Amino acid sequence: MEQETTSDQQRPDDQPSLGAMVGRGIVAGIAGTVVMTVFQKLVEMPLTGRSDSHAPAKFAEKVLPIRPSSATSRTRLNYGTHLALGTLWGTAYGVAAHNGLRGQRGVGATFAAVYTGDVALNTALGLYEPMKWSGQDWAVDILDKLVQAEATGAIFDYWLAPRPKPAFHPR
Repeated sequence: MEQETTSDQQRPDDQPSLGAMVGRGIVAGIAGTVVMTVFQKLVEMPLTGRSDSHAPAKFAEKVLPIRPSSATSRTRLNYGTHLALGTLWGTAYGVAAHNGLRGQRGVGATFAAVYTGDVALNTALGLYEPMKWSGQDWAVDILDKLVQAEATGAIFDYWLAPRPKPAFHPR
């Protein structure tokens, strides 16, 4: 006979499925990428004097049979790839959240996994040369991606998958 659950007990099946958490994470990752892009354009690039990066377009050109025919189509490819890669941050956060890592623990786990993978993959593809990066290059890259990870986590946690409020237990 199935045990009855009272309203102050949380059933394990109340947690959304992994697929639902990943789906929400993908949306959060795209939104986090938009936040990072705004941060780059309005704060980081004016302070550092850095111009636009075309690293996402270079990545797409390296791994896909895509060759933009104009500067405009390359810019579109760059932004499209930038947003697509942002889904990885959200996917990773969704998996972390499904496994109980939320907030700063989730952001830290996501950042460690995705940032390390990003640098390793792009280095293996010959697109990055981190051994030649200056301290400022490292700082800018880490800060921009940390803004993305923090925004992704915040958007996920506060708007897409808020934690249930604990039940009140008077004693």
